[in-house]
Parts: sequence; C-alpha cells; structure tokens
Amino acid sequence: MHKVFGVKEAAEYYDREGSYIIPVCGDKVGVVKTPKGWFLLGGGLEKDESHIACIERECMEEAGYTVSVSRRLCSAETYCFHDTIGYFHPIQTYYIGELISKSAEPAETDHALEWVEYEKIKGKMYFEMQSWALDKAFEK
Repeated sequence: MHKVFGVKEAAEYYDREGSYIIPVCGDKVGVVKTPKGWFLLGGGLEKDESHIACIERECMEEAGYTVSVSRRLCSAETYCFHDTIGYFHPIQTYYIGELISKSAEPAETDHALEWVEYEKIKGKMYFEMQSWALDKAFEK
C-alpha cells in the first residue's frame, strides 16, 4: 500500500528516500519527540544503504536502541516546502518491528524516545504521512 500527500508544484524538488520503524507495544507506539514535534524512528537512506540498515543506524542515533524489524507495512511520499531545504519530496517506507535494548546514549541529543498511547498521538505526527502510517499499524 502506497499513498501520496501534498500537491506537486512546478518546481525542482529534493527527493529523499527514507525508512522508518513503528514499534508497537500494546496500545502504545515508540516515537521520537523533537523541538518540531513527534516523528517515527528512522530517517534518510545513506548511499548504498538498505532500508533495514538505515533503521538500525537511525534508531541507534536517535534513541540508542538496537531493533528488530519484522515486516514492511506501507509506504508514502509527500510534496512540501521545507524551511531550509526548499521544495522537498520525502519518500518513506514503514516497517513494523520492536526496540530490543538500549545499548548507547543517543547521538541526537534533541531527540527523546517516548512511548505514547496511539489515541493520544493519532493525527499529531509532524508529517501527515507518518500519522497515516501509524493508522495503518493500528488497523484491526
């Protein structure tokens, strides 16, 4: 399942592929809180990096956790304008998995791992497409 958000303007976009994990424990989901808001754990792929390797690296950088990725859930993309990047086109793939253990302090000190009840965070992610992916993770 894939969904497109936003409206593509007649402009040159910066395309950025990324992969993210949605760790669910009961009615809660593990997310990172930053000064901008809530985000899923994950980020942009580096050169020649696999989706799973990206999630493993980003979870260590953002939360200091090792992870286990179990399955692909969905993907989405959006067309938007970013304050520093300009016209931005993130393309994100979402996976279900779990946080295994904390093995280091996070390198990104403005990111804090939080376990938040789905009903509290529903529709409140920084990116609308990440809210949509969360909804897919909690569909019965």
